[in-house]
Amino acid sequence: MAEQHGIQLYDTTLRDGSQQEGMTLTVDDKLAVARLLDGVGVDFIEGGWPGAVPRDTEFFHRATTELNLRHAQLAAFGATRRPDIAVGQDRQVRALLVAETPVITLVGKSHTGHVERALRTNLAENLAMIGSTVRHLALAGRRVFLDAEHYFDGYRLNPAYALEVVRTAADAGAEAVVLCDTNGGHLPDEIRRIVTDTLAATGAPLGIHCHNDSGCAVANSIAATDAGAIHVQGTAHGYGERCGNADLFTVIANLVLKRDLPLVTGDQLAHLTEAAAAITEITGVHPSSGAPYVGAQAFTHKAGLHAAALRVDPDLYQHTQPARVGNAMRTLVSDMGGRSSVELKARELGHEVAAGSAEVARAVTRIKQLESRGYSFESADASFELLLREELATAPAEPPFTVDTWQVSVVQGPGESARCQASVQAHVDGTPHIATADGDSPLVALDAALHRLLDPLFPRLTRLRLTGHHVRVLSTQADSAVTRVLVSYRDGERRWNTVGVAENAVTAGWQAQIEALRYVLLDEIPDARVVSLAAA
Repeated sequence: MAEQHGIQLYDTTLRDGSQQEGMTLTVDDKLAVARLLDGVGVDFIEGGWPGAVPRDTEFFHRATTELNLRHAQLAAFGATRRPDIAVGQDRQVRALLVAETPVITLVGKSHTGHVERALRTNLAENLAMIGSTVRHLALAGRRVFLDAEHYFDGYRLNPAYALEVVRTAADAGAEAVVLCDTNGGHLPDEIRRIVTDTLAATGAPLGIHCHNDSGCAVANSIAATDAGAIHVQGTAHGYGERCGNADLFTVIANLVLKRDLPLVTGDQLAHLTEAAAAITEITGVHPSSGAPYVGAQAFTHKAGLHAAALRVDPDLYQHTQPARVGNAMRTLVSDMGGRSSVELKARELGHEVAAGSAEVARAVTRIKQLESRGYSFESADASFELLLREELATAPAEPPFTVDTWQVSVVQGPGESARCQASVQAHVDGTPHIATADGDSPLVALDAALHRLLDPLFPRLTRLRLTGHHVRVLSTQADSAVTRVLVSYRDGERRWNTVGVAENAVTAGWQAQIEALRYVLLDEIPDARVVSLAAA
């Protein structure tokens, strides 16, 4: 357990993180995210605000029978009692107990301006509200944390009162008083100093809750733990309103790998990237692909200078081993790279190539030529592998199918939505075949026609799914119009991209679609030269 090693990991994705713009989680979503967070070893999962948010109330009700946490404890979130009301009569406080969680986290004011202008009460009553509510819940057998809202701003305004809030909560039985940088505007040196001073003045067990408005939420969280905080809060991917919260994935990895704190097991840490990706799929809110540790680009290398060094020793340009957090090193192939990039990428894809081989030299030359025409292989691994296999093949071979003609048109009747119709004619083993289909867009219609034509002949294609495409217009000059289309496919668990370049988006997308089909059929024609459209 992480708690045995001095620092508690507390996740608030399901409450504070869900305030992210564009995020709406169903109860099923919240249950699924909680299971994933449990798998990476967090100690506490804050599920929401029962009694105040109906969806959260339902979540806690279903969690009692549907959420079998192996490591984490579930926490309910709420406020201290209202001013001038007995704690036992406050219905929001009662709702916290009804949620039946082992942990309850209260938010309390520690900034005198918020006490007087937001709560509209006096400073003494605010302290009484904190003390009586914490004591009431602790006597009911709950573990209680107090989030001291706006603590760092409050401390700068009136340090004596902010410290008294901490003492009051701790004396009443709070397991930790969590100092909140609610506006997210402080820097690490300020956080470290105020945490140090607060600990020295109160002796209370302290936690940290940082927002990212100054871009320092993770650094501030680490600074607080260095200063003695024993409890750190954050969210998956740093989700949260405005600029978000501290990214708990980054915090966990930093504390384990940079501070050598055994807060989670090696297996739990190795699950971090997978869990992060799964949470992204559930929330629909995609973080930066360059997110530390778990991002798709976190261990990706493009420049030739880097690749040359990585070929000798991967640690030369990586601060930790990607596998420790469940990620992997990737090499991008582009005209910025050279032979080292191609060699590394080839090995990454399972192809053994000799250092400085003629095949690699030819591949590098072709890549530079094609990228000068608008191609980009750094996000199109499948197109790169087709090109590479052309250079590695010992003899040419016929492609699995040959397209004779294709066409696509847009049809719209009076009062009807526009539909695209596609027709494809191809030869397979000398026999002509033709198929037509329609769809919402040209590429979708062409994809449907290709499946109708080829699936009966190549059963492996039946699982292939078009998942999206990205269009970039590189030139709009009438005599040199160039458009690049990156097409994304899925085949079961495998995902990949292919690229096409032409004078218009439909033709470029069609090229990428054909490459994707030929990529799937590589194993049907082993050791053969698979002709890619990029070679044309």
